[in-house]
Amino acid sequence: MSIILTNDDGIDAPGIKALVQAVNGQQVIIAAPRDHQSGCGHQVTTTRPINLQKRSDSEYAIAGTPADCIRIAISQISQDVKLVLSGINAGGNLGVDAYISGTVAAVREAAMHGIAGIAISQYRKGKQNFDWDVAAKFTTQVLGELLHRPLEPGCFWNVNLPHLQPGEPEPEIVFCQPCTKPLPVNYRMDGDDFYYVGEYGKRDRTPGSDVDVCFAGNIAVTQLKV
Repeated sequence: MSIILTNDDGIDAPGIKALVQAVNGQQVIIAAPRDHQSGCGHQVTTTRPINLQKRSDSEYAIAGTPADCIRIAISQISQDVKLVLSGINAGGNLGVDAYISGTVAAVREAAMHGIAGIAISQYRKGKQNFDWDVAAKFTTQVLGELLHRPLEPGCFWNVNLPHLQPGEPEPEIVFCQPCTKPLPVNYRMDGDDFYYVGEYGKRDRTPGSDVDVCFAGNIAVTQLKV
């Protein structure tokens, strides 16, 4: 059985190294974008070549989107993929973010092919630094919980880790529904140019939704469907 690891921050991002740490030495294949692809959604490449650089027998840098990476991984690299893990994303992918996120698109693409998938993202408060060791620890706990749960065809998991401050209690794993409230839509104008200035942390949150759970300091787990 092959486990594919991917992301949308790029193959050299610290989050995918934390994901390798989280799987505790299991044999994995890394098939991740060569370059940063954050926010690309479920875009796929069909009109130009997709370059693949084989870095080792288990690591492939692919000049495409996260969805491209999964398509190539399951059709060209391994014929026995049973699980796709995507992340750990540097930033939350909560609620409606799932439509924008390349991290989530990777596991959605896997689900389209009947392969189980888990997207993992680390919410960031303000401009504070990430603690990737803590993110890896929480991810190991989440994987231990989710890998034993059955998934219906076409379904996949979306996980968001909270950004805890020193002294805050350990988070609980909370299964919840995705928030459907929009992201803040605010722009600064400079002549004819618009600059997005919406603040992620000020988004509306439905009580009990994944946004609410994660912002409150717990691990939000939602089951999504193609």
